[in-house]
Amino acid sequence: MQFDRHRRLRSSAVMRDMVRETTISKKDLIYPIFVIEKDDVRNEIQSMPGIFQLSLNLLHEELKVSYDLGIRAVMFFGIPNEKDACGTGAFIDDGIIQKATRLCKQLYPDMLVLADTCLCEYTDHGHCGVLDDHGDVINDETLPILVQTAVSQAKAGADIIAPSNMMDGFVAHIRQGLDEAGFYNIPIMSYGIKYASAFYGPFRDAAESTPQTGDRKSYQMDPANRLEAMRELDSDIAEGADMMIVKPALSYLDIIRDVRNNSNLPVVAYNVSGEYAMTKAAAQNGWIDEERIVMEQMISMKRAGADMIITYFAKDICSYINKGGY
Repeated sequence: MQFDRHRRLRSSAVMRDMVRETTISKKDLIYPIFVIEKDDVRNEIQSMPGIFQLSLNLLHEELKVSYDLGIRAVMFFGIPNEKDACGTGAFIDDGIIQKATRLCKQLYPDMLVLADTCLCEYTDHGHCGVLDDHGDVINDETLPILVQTAVSQAKAGADIIAPSNMMDGFVAHIRQGLDEAGFYNIPIMSYGIKYASAFYGPFRDAAESTPQTGDRKSYQMDPANRLEAMRELDSDIAEGADMMIVKPALSYLDIIRDVRNNSNLPVVAYNVSGEYAMTKAAAQNGWIDEERIVMEQMISMKRAGADMIITYFAKDICSYINKGGY
Protein backbone atom coordinates (compact mmCIF):
# COMPACT_ATOMS: atom_id res chain seq x y z
CA MET A 1 0.00 0.00 0.00
CA GLN A 2 1.37 3.40 -1.00
CA PHE A 3 0.92 6.48 1.15
CA ASP A 4 2.89 9.65 1.78
CA ARG A 5 5.61 9.59 4.45
CA HIS A 6 5.57 13.24 5.51
CA ARG A 7 7.52 12.37 8.63
CA ARG A 8 10.63 11.74 6.54
CA LEU A 9 11.20 15.48 6.47
CA ARG A 10 10.63 15.86 10.23
CA SER A 11 13.03 13.17 11.41
CA SER A 12 15.71 15.41 13.01
CA ALA A 13 16.35 18.99 14.00
CA VAL A 14 18.81 19.41 11.13
CA MET A 15 16.28 18.02 8.65
CA ARG A 16 13.54 20.30 9.98
CA ASP A 17 15.85 23.32 9.73
CA MET A 18 16.74 22.41 6.17
CA VAL A 19 13.15 22.34 4.93
CA ARG A 20 11.82 25.18 7.08
CA GLU A 21 9.75 27.56 4.95
CA THR A 22 9.52 30.58 7.25
CA THR A 23 12.20 32.11 9.45
CA ILE A 24 12.59 35.13 11.73
CA SER A 25 15.71 37.26 11.66
CA LYS A 26 16.80 40.46 13.36
CA LYS A 27 16.46 42.38 10.11
CA ASP A 28 12.70 41.72 10.20
CA LEU A 29 12.23 43.70 13.44
CA ILE A 30 11.24 47.28 14.20
CA TYR A 31 11.33 48.28 17.87
CA PRO A 32 8.87 50.94 19.17
CA ILE A 33 10.20 53.31 21.83
CA PHE A 34 8.22 55.83 23.91
CA VAL A 35 10.13 59.06 24.54
CA ILE A 36 8.82 61.50 27.15
CA GLU A 37 9.75 65.18 27.34
CA LYS A 38 10.29 65.17 31.11
CA ASP A 39 13.82 64.63 32.47
CA ASP A 40 15.15 61.56 34.29
CA VAL A 41 12.06 59.41 33.74
CA ARG A 42 12.24 55.66 33.24
CA ASN A 43 8.66 54.73 33.88
CA GLU A 44 7.65 51.11 33.25
CA ILE A 45 4.21 50.88 31.67
CA GLN A 46 2.12 48.80 34.08
CA SER A 47 0.15 47.15 31.29
CA MET A 48 3.31 46.50 29.23
CA PRO A 49 5.94 44.85 31.45
CA GLY A 50 9.46 45.55 30.21
CA ILE A 51 8.43 48.61 28.17
CA PHE A 52 9.17 52.11 29.46
CA GLN A 53 8.48 55.77 28.97
CA LEU A 54 12.01 57.13 28.63
CA SER A 55 13.35 60.64 28.97
CA LEU A 56 15.53 61.96 26.19
CA ASN A 57 18.52 62.08 28.55
CA LEU A 58 18.12 58.34 29.18
CA LEU A 59 17.37 57.32 25.61
CA HIS A 60 21.00 56.62 24.76
CA GLU A 61 21.01 53.67 27.18
CA GLU A 62 18.01 52.04 25.48
CA LEU A 63 19.46 52.68 22.04
CA LYS A 64 22.79 51.10 23.03
CA VAL A 65 21.13 47.97 24.40
CA SER A 66 18.98 47.69 21.29
CA TYR A 67 21.87 48.27 18.92
CA ASP A 68 24.13 45.79 20.68
CA LEU A 69 21.40 43.15 20.45
CA GLY A 70 21.24 43.67 16.69
CA ILE A 71 18.19 45.91 16.27
CA ARG A 72 18.65 48.28 13.34
CA ALA A 73 15.23 49.94 13.12
CA VAL A 74 13.35 51.86 15.81
CA MET A 75 10.04 53.71 15.79
CA PHE A 76 9.66 56.70 18.09
CA PHE A 77 6.45 57.76 19.83
CA GLY A 78 6.52 61.05 21.71
CA ILE A 79 4.88 62.19 24.93
CA PRO A 80 5.14 66.01 25.12
CA ASN A 81 4.98 68.24 28.17
CA GLU A 82 2.25 70.38 26.63
CA LYS A 83 -0.73 69.53 24.43
CA ASP A 84 -3.16 71.72 22.54
CA ALA A 85 -6.17 71.43 20.23
CA CYS A 86 -4.17 71.03 17.01
CA GLY A 87 -1.18 69.01 18.25
CA THR A 88 1.48 71.69 17.80
CA GLY A 89 4.08 69.56 19.56
CA ALA A 90 4.00 67.09 16.68
CA PHE A 91 5.53 69.44 14.11
CA ILE A 92 7.72 71.94 15.95
CA ASP A 93 11.45 71.67 15.20
CA ASP A 94 12.34 71.00 18.84
CA GLY A 95 9.54 68.47 19.40
CA ILE A 96 10.31 65.35 21.36
CA ILE A 97 10.30 63.03 18.32
CA GLN A 98 12.54 65.42 16.41
CA LYS A 99 15.01 65.54 19.32
CA ALA A 100 14.97 61.76 19.71
CA THR A 101 15.58 61.30 16.01
CA ARG A 102 18.57 63.65 15.99
CA LEU A 103 20.07 61.90 19.00
CA CYS A 104 19.64 58.45 17.48
CA LYS A 105 21.18 59.45 14.15
CA GLN A 106 24.08 61.11 15.97
CA LEU A 107 24.82 58.01 18.04
CA TYR A 108 23.99 55.33 15.47
CA PRO A 109 23.93 56.71 11.92
CA ASP A 110 23.07 53.31 10.46
CA MET A 111 20.02 52.86 12.71
CA LEU A 112 16.83 53.37 10.72
CA VAL A 113 14.49 55.81 12.43
CA LEU A 114 10.77 55.52 11.73
CA ALA A 115 8.70 58.50 12.82
CA ASP A 116 5.10 57.88 13.84
CA THR A 117 3.25 60.70 12.09
CA CYS A 118 0.09 61.30 14.07
CA LEU A 119 -1.40 63.92 16.38
CA CYS A 120 -3.11 61.88 19.10
CA GLU A 121 -0.18 62.09 21.54
CA TYR A 122 -0.05 65.86 21.06
CA THR A 123 -3.71 66.93 21.13
CA ASP A 124 -5.41 67.80 24.40
CA HIS A 125 -8.49 65.85 23.26
CA GLY A 126 -6.56 62.69 22.27
CA HIS A 127 -7.88 62.40 18.73
CA CYS A 128 -5.74 62.01 15.61
CA GLY A 129 -6.91 65.26 14.00
CA VAL A 130 -8.45 68.64 14.71
CA LEU A 131 -12.06 68.72 15.89
CA ASP A 132 -15.06 70.75 14.80
CA ASP A 133 -17.55 72.36 17.17
CA HIS A 134 -19.39 69.05 17.54
CA GLY A 135 -16.26 67.13 18.55
CA ASP A 136 -15.88 65.33 15.22
CA VAL A 137 -12.50 64.97 13.55
CA ILE A 138 -12.23 67.22 10.49
CA ASN A 139 -10.42 65.23 7.81
CA ASP A 140 -9.30 67.88 5.31
CA GLU A 141 -8.26 70.51 7.84
CA THR A 142 -6.07 67.90 9.55
CA LEU A 143 -4.08 67.05 6.41
CA PRO A 144 -1.87 70.20 6.32
CA ILE A 145 -0.87 69.61 9.95
CA LEU A 146 0.14 66.05 9.10
CA VAL A 147 2.24 67.35 6.22
CA GLN A 148 3.98 69.82 8.55
CA THR A 149 4.64 66.99 10.99
CA ALA A 150 6.08 64.67 8.34
CA VAL A 151 8.35 67.38 6.92
CA SER A 152 9.63 68.35 10.37
CA GLN A 153 10.40 64.69 11.11
CA ALA A 154 12.24 64.30 7.82
CA LYS A 155 14.26 67.46 8.53
CA ALA A 156 15.24 65.97 11.89
CA GLY A 157 16.66 62.91 10.12
CA ALA A 158 13.84 60.36 10.07
CA ASP A 159 14.49 57.67 7.46
CA ILE A 160 10.86 56.57 7.11
CA ILE A 161 7.63 58.49 7.66
CA ALA A 162 4.91 56.27 9.15
CA PRO A 163 1.57 58.12 9.21
CA SER A 164 -0.94 56.41 11.50
CA ASN A 165 -3.80 58.92 11.61
CA MET A 166 -6.12 57.25 9.04
CA MET A 167 -7.26 60.50 7.46
CA ASP A 168 -8.50 60.05 3.89
CA GLY A 169 -5.87 61.35 1.47
CA PHE A 170 -3.08 61.42 4.05
CA VAL A 171 -0.57 59.54 1.89
CA ALA A 172 -1.09 61.80 -1.14
CA HIS A 173 -0.74 64.99 0.90
CA ILE A 174 2.31 63.79 2.82
CA ARG A 175 3.99 62.56 -0.37
CA GLN A 176 3.44 65.92 -2.04
CA GLY A 177 4.66 67.78 1.05
CA LEU A 178 7.80 65.70 1.36
CA ASP A 179 8.59 66.09 -2.33
CA GLU A 180 8.08 69.85 -2.27
CA ALA A 181 10.42 70.06 0.72
CA GLY A 182 13.08 68.11 -1.18
CA PHE A 183 12.62 64.78 0.59
CA TYR A 184 11.97 62.77 -2.56
CA ASN A 185 13.77 59.71 -1.24
CA ILE A 186 12.04 59.44 2.13
CA PRO A 187 9.58 56.51 1.93
CA ILE A 188 6.10 56.44 3.44
CA MET A 189 5.18 53.39 5.50
CA SER A 190 1.42 53.81 5.62
CA TYR A 191 -0.75 52.62 8.48
CA GLY A 192 -3.46 52.54 5.82
CA ILE A 193 -5.05 49.35 7.16
CA LYS A 194 -5.59 50.22 10.80
CA TYR A 195 -8.58 48.79 12.59
CA ALA A 196 -10.51 50.41 15.46
CA SER A 197 -9.28 47.70 17.78
CA ALA A 198 -9.56 46.98 21.49
CA PHE A 199 -5.98 45.67 21.32
CA TYR A 200 -4.58 49.22 21.54
CA GLY A 201 -5.44 49.80 25.21
CA PRO A 202 -1.95 49.44 26.72
CA PHE A 203 -0.45 51.68 24.03
CA ARG A 204 -2.76 54.48 25.10
CA ASP A 205 -1.42 54.10 28.64
CA ALA A 206 2.13 54.33 27.30
CA ALA A 207 1.56 57.23 24.87
CA GLU A 208 -1.01 59.01 27.09
CA SER A 209 -3.27 59.31 24.05
CA THR A 210 -6.68 58.06 25.14
CA PRO A 211 -9.45 60.15 23.52
CA GLN A 212 -11.12 62.45 26.05
CA THR A 213 -14.50 61.99 24.35
CA GLY A 214 -15.89 59.52 21.85
CA ASP A 215 -13.78 56.99 19.99
CA ARG A 216 -11.93 56.55 16.70
CA LYS A 217 -14.43 54.35 14.92
CA SER A 218 -15.33 57.04 12.38
CA TYR A 219 -11.81 57.11 10.94
CA GLN A 220 -10.27 53.75 11.85
CA MET A 221 -11.60 50.58 10.21
CA ASP A 222 -14.38 48.30 11.41
CA PRO A 223 -12.82 45.00 12.61
CA ALA A 224 -15.63 43.11 10.82
CA ASN A 225 -14.54 44.34 7.38
CA ARG A 226 -12.17 42.54 5.05
CA LEU A 227 -12.88 43.97 1.60
CA GLU A 228 -12.60 47.50 2.95
CA ALA A 229 -8.93 46.81 3.62
CA MET A 230 -8.42 46.24 -0.11
CA ARG A 231 -9.99 49.62 -0.85
CA GLU A 232 -7.64 51.28 1.62
CA LEU A 233 -4.73 49.39 0.05
CA ASP A 234 -5.64 50.49 -3.47
CA SER A 235 -5.99 54.12 -2.37
CA ASP A 236 -2.63 54.21 -0.63
CA ILE A 237 -0.84 52.56 -3.56
CA ALA A 238 -2.36 55.12 -5.91
CA GLU A 239 -1.33 57.95 -3.57
CA GLY A 240 2.29 56.83 -3.39
CA ALA A 241 2.72 54.60 -0.34
CA ASP A 242 5.99 52.66 -0.32
CA MET A 243 5.08 50.14 2.40
CA MET A 244 1.82 49.05 4.01
CA ILE A 245 1.17 48.34 7.67
CA VAL A 246 -1.61 46.04 8.88
CA LYS A 247 -2.55 46.82 12.48
CA PRO A 248 -3.20 44.82 14.66
CA ALA A 249 -1.49 41.61 13.52
CA LEU A 250 -2.56 38.44 15.31
CA SER A 251 -6.32 38.76 14.84
CA TYR A 252 -5.81 40.10 11.31
CA LEU A 253 -3.50 37.52 9.73
CA ASP A 254 -6.08 37.01 6.98
CA ILE A 255 -5.74 40.70 6.11
CA ILE A 256 -1.94 40.44 6.01
CA ARG A 257 -2.31 37.56 3.54
CA ASP A 258 -4.82 39.55 1.48
CA VAL A 259 -2.42 42.49 1.27
CA ARG A 260 0.43 40.20 0.25
CA ASN A 261 -1.72 38.54 -2.43
CA ASN A 262 -2.99 41.85 -3.82
CA SER A 263 0.12 44.05 -3.90
CA ASN A 264 3.86 43.97 -4.37
CA LEU A 265 4.53 46.51 -1.62
CA PRO A 266 6.54 45.42 1.42
CA VAL A 267 4.04 44.40 4.10
CA VAL A 268 4.49 45.31 7.76
CA ALA A 269 2.68 43.59 10.63
CA TYR A 270 2.22 45.65 13.79
CA ASN A 271 2.27 43.30 16.78
CA VAL A 272 0.38 45.75 18.98
CA SER A 273 0.41 46.51 22.69
CA GLY A 274 -2.57 44.37 23.66
CA GLU A 275 -1.06 41.34 21.97
CA TYR A 276 2.18 41.99 23.83
CA ALA A 277 0.41 42.52 27.17
CA MET A 278 -1.63 39.30 26.95
CA THR A 279 1.44 37.21 26.18
CA LYS A 280 3.49 38.82 28.95
CA ALA A 281 0.70 38.38 31.49
CA ALA A 282 0.24 34.71 30.66
CA ALA A 283 4.00 34.14 30.84
CA GLN A 284 4.32 35.89 34.19
CA ASN A 285 1.60 33.63 35.55
CA GLY A 286 3.50 30.57 34.35
CA TRP A 287 0.74 29.55 31.96
CA ILE A 288 2.82 29.54 28.78
CA ASP A 289 6.39 29.19 27.53
CA GLU A 290 6.98 32.83 26.60
CA GLU A 291 9.86 32.28 24.19
CA ARG A 292 8.11 29.57 22.20
CA ILE A 293 4.83 31.48 22.12
CA VAL A 294 6.49 34.72 20.99
CA MET A 295 8.43 33.03 18.22
CA GLU A 296 5.35 31.14 17.06
CA GLN A 297 3.44 34.42 16.89
CA MET A 298 6.22 36.02 14.84
CA ILE A 299 6.33 33.03 12.50
CA SER A 300 2.57 33.30 12.00
CA MET A 301 2.94 36.92 10.88
CA LYS A 302 5.79 36.14 8.49
CA ARG A 303 3.97 33.07 7.18
CA ALA A 304 0.88 35.19 6.53
CA GLY A 305 2.98 37.43 4.30
CA ALA A 306 4.63 40.11 6.44
CA ASP A 307 8.11 41.24 5.44
CA MET A 308 8.69 43.23 8.63
CA ILE A 309 7.24 43.20 12.13
CA ILE A 310 6.85 46.15 14.48
CA THR A 311 6.97 44.53 17.90
CA TYR A 312 7.63 45.36 21.54
CA PHE A 313 9.23 41.90 21.75
CA ALA A 314 12.09 42.98 19.48
CA LYS A 315 14.79 42.90 22.17
CA ASP A 316 13.52 39.58 23.50
CA ILE A 317 13.51 38.09 20.01
CA CYS A 318 17.08 39.22 19.39
CA SER A 319 18.09 37.54 22.65
CA TYR A 320 16.38 34.33 21.57
CA ILE A 321 18.15 34.43 18.20
CA ASN A 322 21.50 35.11 19.88
CA LYS A 323 21.08 31.88 21.89
CA GLY A 324 20.66 29.93 18.65
CA GLY A 325 17.93 27.63 17.45
CA TYR A 326 16.05 30.06 15.17
